[in-house]
Amino acid sequence: MTEQLSASARPHHRHHWRRDVVELAALFCAVAVADGIANLIVHGPSGPALLVASAAALVLTAAFHTWWARRHGHAPPPVSRAPSDTGPAGPLPEPAAAPEAPALWRMRTTVRDEPGSLAALCTALARAGVDILTLQTHPLPEGGTVDEFLLRAPGGLPSAGLTRAAADAGGRDTWIERADAHDLVDPPTRLLALATRTALDAAELPLSLRRLLGRCTIHSVPATTLSGRPNSDADVPPEGVLESTVMRLRDPSGGAITVERPHLPFTPTEFARARALVELDARLGPRIPRSQDVLTLPEGNEITVRRADGSDLAAARAMHDRCSERTLGLRYHGPVADADRYLDHLLGPRFGRTLAATTASGRLIALGHLLWDGDETEVALLIEDEWQRRGIGSELLRRLVAMALEAGCASVYAVTQASNTGMVAAMRGLGLPLDYQVEDGTLVITARLEPATAAATSPQAQHRSAD
Repeated sequence: MTEQLSASARPHHRHHWRRDVVELAALFCAVAVADGIANLIVHGPSGPALLVASAAALVLTAAFHTWWARRHGHAPPPVSRAPSDTGPAGPLPEPAAAPEAPALWRMRTTVRDEPGSLAALCTALARAGVDILTLQTHPLPEGGTVDEFLLRAPGGLPSAGLTRAAADAGGRDTWIERADAHDLVDPPTRLLALATRTALDAAELPLSLRRLLGRCTIHSVPATTLSGRPNSDADVPPEGVLESTVMRLRDPSGGAITVERPHLPFTPTEFARARALVELDARLGPRIPRSQDVLTLPEGNEITVRRADGSDLAAARAMHDRCSERTLGLRYHGPVADADRYLDHLLGPRFGRTLAATTASGRLIALGHLLWDGDETEVALLIEDEWQRRGIGSELLRRLVAMALEAGCASVYAVTQASNTGMVAAMRGLGLPLDYQVEDGTLVITARLEPATAAATSPQAQHRSAD
């Protein structure tokens, strides 16, 4: 589009007649001077020589001007030079080191329950270059609030720097530990996932409590002792008990669940969440996943591997009656007469998970146990005598290790005797790093669960025929 200027906006040029008169007078003077010089040269004795010399001088002047213009008129602009190693500015600076990757931290601190306390804490963390990813608040009955953060801090900032920032903002009793990518899941999502796992499998309750409360130790206390007497430690009121770093909950299946955490007291909010999981378990009643796999042994017999629970107690006792004293002694490491007393404990969902192997007719011929032992995990096998040396124990052990890996266990151990070559061979067949320890004739084999375990216990490996 063409823009048109208005009359007021157009440039206004005035005609100055005085300037024209001056220019015309200058032209007449120049012509008169040129004519006078020309007459002087032409009528002089050396007029032609002066003309030639003048022409040569003009040519030389023009050539010099052209050379000078090309040399300096098109030269590149000067470049700023960095100071040399020996220049007055000193040596060149070293290249800056690459910044460290940010680190994830979980921090918990107690602040006063008054307006501005949380804002002051967040401001102090921001000054330290810390990004707050998640925040949970836990009100305390005696006053004050416990604030729990998931933080992304600069890689070079140590934990002491975070603690100092919290203290400067009025935080006290600060606790901090490194976190990982799994902690990035928001709390409501994590709680729903734990509730789902608990609803599907009664054996998940202790594991769900451990994931909910973080680093803690969980013990299941049976309602009665092995001698059949009531267990006083299992006497817990229905609402549970919270005592600083210890929480005691009534187990819906009988007995009690004790949760301990060193140095970090439980908050009423955590206690309420744990009670909600226990109440969910109580409302759903006994339950286990009903999936099962049919395996073919080398000689052609088929066996079924499935989860076992208290409903298999009678079949398990019948298998005990068919086992030899040596087989029971290798399994329970004690008087054979006490073997049946362990079955209630072993088949209970609070103490671990149990796999059962049955024949096509439904006869129970083998049991594999994964037992929660505080912070450690034990594996144990019992195979009826006439079904031993057929690969059933190795198959059950692979599946138990897969369960331990899924539960987040770092290792599993088996307690046996050096003469139990079948158990030793099954542990070695896992292909995992093993540690051996012998005490008073008892052999303890510990398998460390590493990333390679995932391949050894993959679904494809678990569905292989027993060898």
